[in-house]
Amino acid sequence: MAASNRPLSLQDLTIESLIKALEERLYVADRELATALFLAIQMRKPLLIEGEPGCGKTEVAKVLAEILGTTLIRLQCYEGLDASDAIYEWDYPRQLLYIKMLETRKDVHEIESEIFSERFLLKRPLLKAVMYDGPMPPVLLIDEIDRADEEFEGFLLEFLAEYQVTIPEIGTVRTKTEPIVILTSNRTREIGDGLKRRCLYYYVTYPPRDKELRILKLKVKGLNETLAEQLVNVVNMLRSRPDIMKKPGISETLDWANAMMRVGAKELNKDVLRSTLICVIKSQDDLMRLDVDSLLSTLSRMG
Repeated sequence: MAASNRPLSLQDLTIESLIKALEERLYVADRELATALFLAIQMRKPLLIEGEPGCGKTEVAKVLAEILGTTLIRLQCYEGLDASDAIYEWDYPRQLLYIKMLETRKDVHEIESEIFSERFLLKRPLLKAVMYDGPMPPVLLIDEIDRADEEFEGFLLEFLAEYQVTIPEIGTVRTKTEPIVILTSNRTREIGDGLKRRCLYYYVTYPPRDKELRILKLKVKGLNETLAEQLVNVVNMLRSRPDIMKKPGISETLDWANAMMRVGAKELNKDVLRSTLICVIKSQDDLMRLDVDSLLSTLSRMG
């Protein structure tokens, strides 16, 4: 299905139009997710999306920005991330070069006011979101917040309350248009209650078999229907096994289907399964636990 070229305006936004626009852009969303997005936009509240890795959390923000015809601003979280990494820093090499060019000038205060101006400011994601001046609010994606430290989470809670940033050399910068904020978490640690209370909440997990099959057919054009069913059945078998530590997400299922298209496979057999499991199993320990013959035997019994 071809995506519409016309972005949705905030005035035209409904839950139904969101569901349709998401699917036009090859994102199959249930009504609960579309409702969460709709309310986050209308109520100007951040949306925290938690769930299993590889289930399309990050993709939600990317597709939403496309639907609204606005800019996606992404902050990728990691251990040790601090406020300066997320807000701004000064472009020191350019400042030093500029000072050298003006070293014959006597007015130190004049030089200082010039080098600590916006032209030498390196805007990081949060400052970009605050200073954004487009016709439509940007989508601010704070990705994998669970990877950041609790100290940064506390700072973020304050930022989401005010949407303003203080730069000592310039002053306080306040947003003109509050961004649409989506936070994602893989639940590697528990998010604090304060941040959760600030947000709307949606949990995404592995889709039911029929929904995953629909996603596969929608995103991987020309995939043999029998093969698509076999891939989804195997992936569901792997997810149900308690001894498989790294469960495959939807992204792994899609990678596997695309790999099948590349090698020209029409159905799963022993050789194809053994050589392509690398698309869905990302741990040597998990690979060693799998018996290809047993997987194929179970698959054949499923019909």
